[in-house]
Amino acid sequence: MADVFAQNKATSAAEAEKIVPRAEFRVFEQGIIEHVKSKMWNGRTVLFKARRMPLETYFLSVHTNEANVKVRDGLLDIKTKVGETPEGYEIFQPRGKFQFPVPQADVATILSHLKAEITLTQDNYTIEDFIALVKESRDLTAVTVEKMRYGFTIDNIICEYAQVWLNGALVETACCESEDYQGMKRVVEELGLSEKANTNYLRAAKQVVGMA
Repeated sequence: MADVFAQNKATSAAEAEKIVPRAEFRVFEQGIIEHVKSKMWNGRTVLFKARRMPLETYFLSVHTNEANVKVRDGLLDIKTKVGETPEGYEIFQPRGKFQFPVPQADVATILSHLKAEITLTQDNYTIEDFIALVKESRDLTAVTVEKMRYGFTIDNIICEYAQVWLNGALVETACCESEDYQGMKRVVEELGLSEKANTNYLRAAKQVVGMA
């Protein structure tokens, strides 16, 4: 089982294609942390070490909620939505974690997933160059994200609750994710989340910055 709290490592697009995509179900709601904590102790819960994540930058597009592009651990990280389970859990396929400076061809592919048309004039782009591209675009915006994550598993299903600061605004979130979609469904129900709205980071951040 992958350690979702481990530091990112550079991954090529070709390597990312071989990764089995996980389904994700996430809730953003004040009070959701206490809700999950009240239901997670069932004799099958295994705790992970809590981790305050390094500062991240998410890139939002007015045209899509299906391309999750961010800078994490100094890497330009992208995954895209490739489907949904019958329950509406979103399935995201990793597309690569790129070391800066990122070649123009990879930047062009990432921008195409964001559905942003930007003329690229450099052979390679540093993190500062990429953020400058975003700031110059009317279709894109950058959001700073800080996270204090508390992870656990139930029957090997990856779960967490977390405090998240989106451009400084504090929100609470809880999540289940796994390649085992049926096992994930059972855990989502056990945690009392199944009737709540599935909201990914992109939609939550858009609500905070007024892009929703």
